[in-house]
Amino acid sequence: MIIIMKPDIDPNGPEVKQLLDYLSQFDDIQTRFSGIRGAMREVNEIYLIGPTHHIPIEVLERMPGVEKVVRVSSKYRQIGKHGGQLDDVGFIYNGVEFSQNSFSCFIGPCAVDTPENVETIFRNMKRVGLVTARMGVYKPRTSPYDFQGHGKSCLPWLFELAGKYGIKVIAMEVLKEVHIEEIYNALEEAGRPTGVMLQIGTRNAQNFELLKAAGSQQEFPVLYKRGMGLALEDSLNACEYIASEGNRNIVFCLRGVQSRLGDPHRNLVDFAHVPVVKRLTRLPVCIDPTHSVGGKDRAPDGILEIFHATAQGIIAGANMVLVEFHPRPEMALCDGHQALTMQELDHYLADIEEVRRCYKKRVELAQQALFKSWHNN
Repeated sequence: MIIIMKPDIDPNGPEVKQLLDYLSQFDDIQTRFSGIRGAMREVNEIYLIGPTHHIPIEVLERMPGVEKVVRVSSKYRQIGKHGGQLDDVGFIYNGVEFSQNSFSCFIGPCAVDTPENVETIFRNMKRVGLVTARMGVYKPRTSPYDFQGHGKSCLPWLFELAGKYGIKVIAMEVLKEVHIEEIYNALEEAGRPTGVMLQIGTRNAQNFELLKAAGSQQEFPVLYKRGMGLALEDSLNACEYIASEGNRNIVFCLRGVQSRLGDPHRNLVDFAHVPVVKRLTRLPVCIDPTHSVGGKDRAPDGILEIFHATAQGIIAGANMVLVEFHPRPEMALCDGHQALTMQELDHYLADIEEVRRCYKKRVELAQQALFKSWHNN
């Protein structure tokens, strides 16, 4: 059960004390307070842990300061919408909104290589008004002989360049708990010129100790990538691991699932699950068309297939796109064959803008149809 307090209620005020005093009579119930700083408002929730069937909802709803009481299902207790009873609240990190109504585009290399290439990307981002980037520093590879990323050694100059060009958030994969500490220390030493979103990659989708580590810190939001061979439910439960440790600032990323049925693409594109994740959870949803498609083939209509895959996710309501760009893909140390170039950036963003406009029109049409249906009934 979740008790949602009214927006103006002080977590240390008399209303919360009265509520907790009432709940103390139920010996088998534990309470956990959770404050969520959402994109639109701050939400204070009290979680009741244990058998709650004998606690009268009507009594709780009449108590001072209580806005709503929700009985939760066993699935996705922290991240779920529980049949539409809870709203998406989103979050704001370093001045950037992440919610089921916002939209962001993160561009950059799968693995950072040189300061010159990073500066070229950041310079072009500033030119087109982008403030969110992807920059791989710790890079897991299938072969032990492939480039594994520069690691913490590149963080000082990467953060310095981000500050120089006004980059607000960098999505950066971490492979173990110590990487979180290294990022925090480097960011502190650099004077916090930017922000970092910790990425849990598909190979660590069920690394439960890493999930707990990402969840137990409140400094950085988390971008969780669906496991390449996991059912959607398994990946959402992994996000529940993160949230249950206290960090509710999570973005769920669809990146294709590993299946020969997706050939000749690298993975089977799963972007039809965008509205499903938004319906089941309170999480913003990201798509990664680069790793879904895995190449730069052009369709007969003249449009790159990676553009088409991006459009599929955005037309379904994606809130964020994570896409690979590199100034010189032929020289990239990782996945250069699938990276878009700086020359393709303007076209890509214009295509996204057009598709996003179409999505908003679809939402408007759906709302009009619902209004007519309610009016006729």
